[in-house]
Amino acid sequence: MGDEPVGIALALADLRGAVNEGFAKLDGRLNVALTRSETQDREIKELKSRVSTLEAKLWKFSVAAAAMGTAGATGVWQLMQ
Repeated sequence: MGDEPVGIALALADLRGAVNEGFAKLDGRLNVALTRSETQDREIKELKSRVSTLEAKLWKFSVAAAAMGTAGATGVWQLMQ
């Protein structure tokens, strides 16, 4: 009966070690997931910025093309008069 407290103490020490190891693994996995999430957030922000820039350039190009088309049509109309 004198060995029971020692056995319980050893079992608890093993359990504590297993729990600590499990938390360390979980912490590592969470750090990896957080890093990936932060990387994806940064990449999404960069892509949004690039899309906005392209949209602005496309809008300017569309306005210029419309102006040139109107000017061209006016020139053709004047030639036909």
